[in-house]
Parts: sequence; C-alpha cells; structure tokens
Amino acid sequence: MLGIDGLTAGYGPAPVLRDIALEAEPGRITAIMGRNGAGKTTLMKSVIGLVRASAGRIVLDGTDLAALPANRVPGQGVGYVPQGRRLFGELSVAQNLKIGLMAGPAKGRAAAREDALRLFPRLRERLSQRAGTLSGGEQQMLATARALCLRPRLLLLDEPTEGLQPSMIAAIREVMEKMRDQGLIVLLVEQRVDAVTALADRVFVMENGRMVDRIDRADLPGAEARLMSRLGI
Repeated sequence: MLGIDGLTAGYGPAPVLRDIALEAEPGRITAIMGRNGAGKTTLMKSVIGLVRASAGRIVLDGTDLAALPANRVPGQGVGYVPQGRRLFGELSVAQNLKIGLMAGPAKGRAAAREDALRLFPRLRERLSQRAGTLSGGEQQMLATARALCLRPRLLLLDEPTEGLQPSMIAAIREVMEKMRDQGLIVLLVEQRVDAVTALADRVFVMENGRMVDRIDRADLPGAEARLMSRLGI
C-alpha cells in the first residue's frame, strides 16, 4: 500500500505541491491527471526522492520514503520510468538493464533480467545496440524494463505513452496490465482520457499542486466529460 498524506514539496521557497493526499493499492492502476504545470511530475519525483518533502509523509508498506535519502528509495522497491525516458544513450541496451539490476536486490538478478526481456522480446534482439539509436517506442520499452529489473513493489510511470505510435502504446499498456495483475502498485501519470478510463482503477486530478477530484473505477465509464472539463480539453 502506498499512502501519501499532507505532502508539501517544491524546488524553492514556494511549494509546488500543497497538502497532497493519495492512496494506491497493490494490484491496482492509480492514475494522476491534470493540466500542464499542475504538479504531476513533481509528485512522482517526490515519491522517488528527487524532490524533498518539506512536510507530510510518503509511506510504502510501513516505510516513510520521505524520510530516506534519494539513493535508498529504489532499494525499498520503487521503480521509476520518468517522462522522456532518461536513458543512458551512449550505453548499450544490456548496460542500461544492468544499471536497473544494480539498484535492486543482489539475489535473482539473472531471473529479473530474463523476466524483463520476456516482457519486451524486441529488446533481446538489441542488447548490444546503443540505447540512443533505438526508436522512441523501443526506448520506452527499455526505460520500463530497466525499472522492472529491480523487482519493484511500486512502479511509477510518468506519461509512458507520450509521442508513441498506436502499436507501441498497446504494448506498453499490456505490460502495465500484467504488472497490475502480478500485484504491483502502479502509479501512472497520463494525459489521454480514453487511455485512463479504459485502464485505471482510480483517477486523481491535480490543479495548481492540489488534489481536486477523485474518480473510482465504477464511475470512470461515464466520467469522460468530467475529466475533459478538469483538463480544459
């Protein structure tokens, strides 16, 4: 269980996030939506420890991640796929995966790597290829596989389908569904209303660094107009 309570955080004296509260359960996809600048990416960075909380708690299965230095957060079982992928472009696919493996437990690394490649068989064909020469969809696959190599309990995905063609979007969505079915906590930032209403179990909407709406699975099929209004679409 991921529970965020009273989270305030930002990059300077003025906070970006203000008194954020959120919960996300294992075996569920929890989506965060909002207009550009609402604070969605800052929230994800706060969970992974890249933006420090000035107040509040971020608790994963009893451990307050906000109290840990950023380099210890992945070791608590937190995988992060940032917006824009942020791969090591000059390194090979295999080397990028190794970096993900090193962030996770030492035991079972070979099996973790194999599981990631089984999810993304295209990467197996490109293990020696430089990450920077992959297509956009392949780079997203690699960024996701790298995060999964540490065997996370919580998977953070920041706009994973941005700029991808439909076939790649379908492949990434299939992996998210598999991770959900395996019991992971999946926290997803996504802008596409159709994708969220089809995939998410719960949606939180942000405006100006605050949570302003929550829609659960049962209410999502008829919530498109509500979400589009919130997003200014």
